[in-house]
Amino acid sequence: MGKIFDTHAHYTDSAFDEDRDELIASLPQKNVGLIMQACTDIDDAAKILALSEKYDFMYASIGIHPENIAAGVPEDACGKLRLLAKHKKVLAIGEIGLDYHYEGYDRKAQTELFRMQLELAKELSLPVIVHSRDATEDCLNILREYKPKGVMHCFSGSAETAREVIELGMYIGFTGVLTFKNAKKALRAIEAVPMDRLVLETDCPYMAPVPHRGKRCDSSMIIHTAAAAANALGKSTEEILVQTFENGMRLYNLL
Repeated sequence: MGKIFDTHAHYTDSAFDEDRDELIASLPQKNVGLIMQACTDIDDAAKILALSEKYDFMYASIGIHPENIAAGVPEDACGKLRLLAKHKKVLAIGEIGLDYHYEGYDRKAQTELFRMQLELAKELSLPVIVHSRDATEDCLNILREYKPKGVMHCFSGSAETAREVIELGMYIGFTGVLTFKNAKKALRAIEAVPMDRLVLETDCPYMAPVPHRGKRCDSSMIIHTAAAAANALGKSTEEILVQTFENGMRLYNLL
């Protein structure tokens, strides 16, 4: 069976505090080959880098999540991110983007932070991990301007939006949502994604796929997401795992 590449995980989350090392150490025996840890802020970056140093199969991104704009952007955030990006395990800038889900979010500040990090990614020739929630039009407009290499993670948009993201040259990441009963929109979207632009992710500890829905998610559970993708695309689970592993390697410049 092909190996799992979890292209977006959050193993620094407090949900893993009680058994983090035990769980991570067990993942290679559960068919997990590689993991990209997605960063949410500068404090999170230090924890992510420590884990990536400890486990050969874990890599890191660095970036500030749009929701964290509420806590304020650290002074000289760009300089601090640039310094963190020198670490040999850092392969991407992320997770960055726009999130308009809750009232009261400062959209102007989010946009400025998004642009700053896109410019940093361009400067450093790194791909980006993009978060977009209830902000599709604004996010796509900015991505059209910068045309970064990268991935639209935890994709929840339409097939039409998926095609627009693909036209920008980006990859699209799908989570355990593909296994949910209300997954019709996601399943239509994945049909619009060429096989060489598809990656799988957990966003763990969130988004656990059926039959684990409601439980803490981990990278080994991608097998269920791969099976759902295979069913939607008329492929075998093995084909999906092999292709998405290769795609993840290409996305993060590991090939």
